[in-house]
Order: sequence, then structure tokens, then C-alpha cells
Amino acid sequence: MSVNGQYDVAVLGGGNAALCAALTAAERGARVIVIERAPRPFRGGNSRHTRNFRCMHTAPTDVLTDAYSEDEFMADVRRVTGGVTNETLARIMIRASAEAPRRMRRFGVRFQPSLRGTLHLGRTNAFFLGGGKALMNSAYAAAGRLGVHVVYDTEVIGLVIRDGRFESATVRTPGGDTDIRARSVILAAGGFEANLEWLGDIWGDAAKNFIIRGTPYNTGTVLRLMLDAGAEPVGDPTQCHAVAIDARAPKFDGGIVTRLDSVPLGIVVNKHGDRFYDEGEDYWPKRYAIWGRLVALQADQIAYSIVDSKVFGRFMPSVFPPIVADSIRELSAALDVPMGTLSATVERFNAAVRPGTFDHQSLDDCRTEGLVPNKTHWAQRLDTPPFHAYPLRPGITFTYLGVKVDERARVEMKGGIAENIFAAGEIMAGNILGRGYVAGVGMTIGTVFGDIAGRECFHG
Repeated sequence: MSVNGQYDVAVLGGGNAALCAALTAAERGARVIVIERAPRPFRGGNSRHTRNFRCMHTAPTDVLTDAYSEDEFMADVRRVTGGVTNETLARIMIRASAEAPRRMRRFGVRFQPSLRGTLHLGRTNAFFLGGGKALMNSAYAAAGRLGVHVVYDTEVIGLVIRDGRFESATVRTPGGDTDIRARSVILAAGGFEANLEWLGDIWGDAAKNFIIRGTPYNTGTVLRLMLDAGAEPVGDPTQCHAVAIDARAPKFDGGIVTRLDSVPLGIVVNKHGDRFYDEGEDYWPKRYAIWGRLVALQADQIAYSIVDSKVFGRFMPSVFPPIVADSIRELSAALDVPMGTLSATVERFNAAVRPGTFDHQSLDDCRTEGLVPNKTHWAQRLDTPPFHAYPLRPGITFTYLGVKVDERARVEMKGGIAENIFAAGEIMAGNILGRGYVAGVGMTIGTVFGDIAGRECFHG
């Protein structure tokens, strides 16, 4: 499709944050263009791999149980970030999340109650019927009805910003390079998680063993252009949403099905056969995103989640089958982990388990004593064969280095606020996520700040 013409709003990116911004601006009468680097079948960025988003509510809804208050949501954000968050922006996100499902339904998005066994999320997270792919298909269909101009296979390779104001973007299309002019621009092109060279600059050789859970198109080009143009950075470049995923996953685009949820129900050992962290520290949705970094810090960036048959079937399985053995000795051989060390690790763990009542739906009293590290919840002896193991690698979802924004989603430049440059989604998530992650909050950030950017960028 042609990209010629003058637009009111240019949206750089094609995921949930980008479409939320485009839809809001278009509803207000703006002439909008969405520039998506991916081809049409792979549109949607990382959003097409999502299942849900986190939202506050004061009473049960058709898809959410009980209530999830602003203060509880904020407490969860503080806990996972260790307080490294802009509380003003976090509370803006939380309060606006209450209305987000209604707005999304208006654009054709459908929801469903969480499935049984989805790890304590039925109260806090609204699940998309059909997952992220259906979400993005609905958003793009709504964009078509509102006259939003969408171009695919189009990469932003340059930005013209003068005196803190956006003037145009240079894009590379299958037909050649061209410039797109607009009165305002919304940056929603994600982080740099698919840029292996950039990851290597930060992590060194360890990055060679990282797996990128999402789109290969988030290489951070727009982020780099903005930082070079004088945007104020936010977030630690070493911080990212990184989970432990099945080591057999593809290098890119494996998505949600490669995530492993077995960790809290067993033990995790490194290649030497040693445990290295408390597997039962907290509910899995509040701790699963620390495990990518933990595995990244282990030798050769490899670890193994081991459970016995007592808990098999209590967690969402990987798309890959487990490695199964009738004894720890056989399992160590299958994993190529030192037999003596792994056997000793399991023996010490079993001896340290204290009596308790196992309940994987609550922070139970099943724990160990005398270990370093101890397991604080869901500790049961590994004593019921067959034993199941899954190899783990760091799975990078998105990076936290981004651009600083204000309450109106305007980008802060070194010379002051950019009046016509806005940002939403992963490229500004570091304002709220200094570190850590709680399930579904990335989609909440994109949904809320996409809507804010779309509203603020155009006033008719």
C-alpha cells in the first residue's frame, strides 16, 4: 500500500499499544497511519502471543472473580519492582485498567473466564477469547472500519526531529525508501529484545544462549533513533522480562506455549546438579519473570526443572514432552548432569522437607529447613517415580530500557517535553517496570498508555 500523503498521526509499531493508540486517535477524527515492520501474517508484535491482561475491579465481573483493588495492584507492582517504579504513572495505569475491558469490547475484543489451573489469575487477569492473535485481529478489523491506513513490511529507518518536534519518519518499504510526514507521532515499536547484537553488548557471550519468545522484528531501531535524538532514557538496559522457557524452543517466536510453569512444584538445578534459588518464593504469576535472569546467571545459561509424578498434571505443560526416568540416577544420565551431585541434592532436599499441608492454590506451609536456599512453599519430597525434567533457557519477552514519558504519554527530551512525540507499550514500560514483572502488566501498560497517547496526540 502507498504511504504517500500527510497524516495527523503516525503510529510506529503494530502491536496492542500501537492499535490502541491508532483506534483512539481515529475515533477522534484523526487521519492515522500505522507502520508495521512485520508482514501481515505476523502483525501484532509480541501482543499476538499474549493471553490476558491485568486489571483492577471493585466487584466480580463476567470474567473476573472477587475484587482486585487499586492498592492491591499497586502493592503487587511495588513488590515485584522493589519500588523501582514511577508511582504516578503506575497509578494512572491501574485506575485506567478498570475501564479497559469495556473499551476493548467496543472494538470487538472478546473475553473468557480463566481456565482452571491458570495459576491464581482468575481474580486479577482478564483472558482474551482466542488469545493474542484474536485480540490483534479484532483491533485491526476495527482499525479498518475507522479508516486507519496500515502498511506492512515497512521499517522505520530514520526520524526527523527538530527543536524537540517530530517532522517525519523515513521508512523502508518493498518498493523503496520514502518519508512519512505527520502532525504527531506515537512510538509503539517495542524494545530491543530481538537485537542479538545489542543483547550481546550488555550480556556478553551469555546472550548467545538466550531465546527470544516473541517477534523477531523488535530490534529497537526506533528506540535507538530516539535516544540518539536526545530522548531521556528510562530503565536499566540489563533488566528485561525474561522467563525460564523450554530450552528446545525455537530462537524466535515460540510464544506462550514454550513457557514452563513446573518450577514452583519441584526443584530447579543447574548443569552441575545444584539448586540455586527458592522455587516456592511466591505465587508463580508474581515470580515467574525472575527465572529467566536466574537461569541466565548459571553456567552455560542452562538449568533443569525436576518434578515427580505427584504433581505432574497440576501445571500447564510445555509444548515439548518431559524427559522421563524411573530414578534420579537415570534422570541425571538423561540430562548429562553429574549423577553424584544431583543425587545428593535430591537427598538433602528430601531430608529438609518439613511436614505440612500441600495446596498449590495457596501459599501453603510446605517448606524446607536447613538448606541454602530453602524452599518456602510447596516443598514436597521428590520420591514418587517416574521423575520428569524440562531443560530451561532464558526466554526474553521484552527489554526495559526505553524513553521517559509524562502523565500524557509525551516523551521527555533532554531539552524538555516533546509536544508532538508520544510513546506507549514496551518502549516506555521501563517507567513503570524498573525491574521484575507481574503477569499481564505489560499488556496493561500498552493498553492504557496507547489510549492516552491516541487521545493526547490529536485534538481535532
